[in-house]
Amino acid sequence: MINKQVADLAAAVDGIKDGTTILVGGFGAVGQPDELLDSLLAQGARDLTMVANNAGTGISGGLAGLIAAGRVRKVICSYPRSGDPPRAFDAAYRAGVIELELLPQGTLSERMRCAAAGLGGFYSPVSVGTKLAVDKEVREIDGKRYVLEKPLKGDVAVVKALKGDRWGNLVYRKSARNFNPVMAMAADLTIVQVKEMVDLGAIDPDGVHTPGIFVDRIVVV
Repeated sequence: MINKQVADLAAAVDGIKDGTTILVGGFGAVGQPDELLDSLLAQGARDLTMVANNAGTGISGGLAGLIAAGRVRKVICSYPRSGDPPRAFDAAYRAGVIELELLPQGTLSERMRCAAAGLGGFYSPVSVGTKLAVDKEVREIDGKRYVLEKPLKGDVAVVKALKGDRWGNLVYRKSARNFNPVMAMAADLTIVQVKEMVDLGAIDPDGVHTPGIFVDRIVVV
């Protein structure tokens, strides 16, 4: 019998190692798996690379809490300065203890989709002629210049969904269906927190947003 539900948050993040690259779902606070991130802080993994839409808000809780605790080596994101100051990321960046890779939002999403689809990358007109294109291949196609963007894969993805079943099929609530689906597909290990577990068959097959084949662990929060 396939049952991907784990007992608690500690079990969900068990085994995540130092140096792991983690894809963090959510757009700002919407659809962000804060409870999983808080459990990762308690778990103790460090030297992490975090891939997210932003670099956390405030100085505690979620991604900001991991940064404030010195657990994050690098952030790959589109909006490092979201929310009102003070911000844990700002302090860490000014102190020179965290690395930042800045990516346009669409590029971030498409790089993860390429990893999920097994593609070698894609050519984008975004960032041509800017600092974001430094050290990247630039090619002219039909008279227009493009930058080669390579796949972005995670060792682990932490995702938040509204509900799921024991096979791992997921449904997101409204705009929480942002980076979560593509991140779930682009990691070796996908861990999901859900508000509700439902029986098999309770989710209409046409209404499944992330199929269970992409999910490894699921916990009710």
